[in-house]
Amino acid sequence: MSPHESPTTVYVLRCADGSFYTGVTGRPLEERINQHNSGALGGYTALRRPVQLVWSQQFQQVADAIAAERRIKEWSRRKKLALIDGDWTRLKQAAKKDFKRNA
Repeated sequence: MSPHESPTTVYVLRCADGSFYTGVTGRPLEERINQHNSGALGGYTALRRPVQLVWSQQFQQVADAIAAERRIKEWSRRKKLALIDGDWTRLKQAAKKDFKRNA
């Protein structure tokens, strides 16, 4: 980590409507969640308050955090739930294509 880089956190929030929001921040996580809950950030979460932190992971490199955030944003709800639950077996299963479901 360079002297100017600080830890960056990827986080998943559960919104009041049951949907998930994935974000990344270099700020203290509690501060960022308060910003979401106050509506200060606008956007998706402002219309779905209150939000609750359900998962987070800290990264030393900003680029790694941004890459992880982008990956998680593309995941299905099923895969996000497995991540939140820390169920690695279910996470792997959710990552596999289920061609029978589409038939």
